Amino acid sequence: MVEGNGQGWTVPSFAPAAPRRLCTDCGLSRTALAKSCGTACQFIRPDYASLEARIHGRARDADKADELFFGPYRRMARVALREPRPGAQWTGITTRLAERLLETGAVDAVLTMAPDPSDRWKPMPVIITDPADMAEARGMRMGHAPLLVLLEPARAAGHRRIAVIGIPCQVHALRAIEAELGLERLYVIGTPCSDNTTTENFHKFLSLLSDDPDTITYLEFRADYHVELRFADGSHKLIPFLHLPLADLPGDFFPLTCRTCVDYTNALADVTVGYMAGEGEQWLIVRNERGEELVGLLQGEIVEKPLRSTGKRDGAVKGFLINTELAAGGLPLRRMPRPIRAIMARLMPIIGPKGLEFARARLEMKAIETVLHLRRAEPRKLKSMVPDHVWRLVARYGIAPGPGERPSTSEDRAA
Repeated sequence: MVEGNGQGWTVPSFAPAAPRRLCTDCGLSRTALAKSCGTACQFIRPDYASLEARIHGRARDADKADELFFGPYRRMARVALREPRPGAQWTGITTRLAERLLETGAVDAVLTMAPDPSDRWKPMPVIITDPADMAEARGMRMGHAPLLVLLEPARAAGHRRIAVIGIPCQVHALRAIEAELGLERLYVIGTPCSDNTTTENFHKFLSLLSDDPDTITYLEFRADYHVELRFADGSHKLIPFLHLPLADLPGDFFPLTCRTCVDYTNALADVTVGYMAGEGEQWLIVRNERGEELVGLLQGEIVEKPLRSTGKRDGAVKGFLINTELAAGGLPLRRMPRPIRAIMARLMPIIGPKGLEFARARLEMKAIETVLHLRRAEPRKLKSMVPDHVWRLVARYGIAPGPGERPSTSEDRAA
């Protein structure tokens, strides 16, 4: 073990990852449960219907408003801490939930990511047992990191009540092996995720945004069609999405796994805390009784507001579909003439989809991206990797499964 900066912060050592073609290195392959990857991995044969039913008491209801998009939920809201935490990505709700779990003794340890001492943008898996150390884990990092490798040292240290803060591919694997862990209590705080890349690639992206990228301390894609940058001197900068230099990135900047993710909203978490429908605040999805328990820990500390939905997503999603088809496996981009780009950058925050409609647009884009990229790169995986709800999302845009792209009745029985 390597001790971290705080008294309750431990950074375990771990073995190399097993080589796999479609893998985000959730950490499972580095543990004694590596053989479970075949059934636990989101990129082999995800089983959201069964896992949702076990974890939430029911699978998503396609006839209930927005569950087809966002997964099972009890309620959703726009939320913010009354007293935002310095250094937080938004106001600090995810970190505060973990702090409260430790403060109240509901858990013995939190498994999460902190910044690597050598690179603030590189995620480092850590076990935190002191609530004061959660402040060191605030903020966003970019890159794959083996979160689930922490399960073994956590159990070896005697922790049987734990919380995990994870992204969807980590949470899917965690839920698949949950029964084998022998835990007394498990809380799962999920954050949305789709377009991850390596830390090295991310540094290249930062270098395109600033002449002095080492001074960038914060980056966030916001729901108002801007990226926000903050700098070490306290200054900040807003860049419209359409002005981002994405066309200068290599076509494989995002790995195939992240372009074929079928769970943007972390549907297997107890509670999801994200931004897409938040309109400048955080978007909270409470999925089950344990999620209600988590939010209850912040009673009096958060402000909740109803979600809103404005604008129309169809045009944006159809445009994304066309660009993705034309990209032939690269990034779905076309260089827009500078004058038109400037006009559209001003118009998008006014006429573009907002709130829940913005979130629906992103979910449909991810669904379209999944099907098109798998058809190009891994067509044989379509029938096992694409759940029913993803096919239902893309049907709106004329995409339907072709021969061999869905499991046959006999395969369903065998599975």
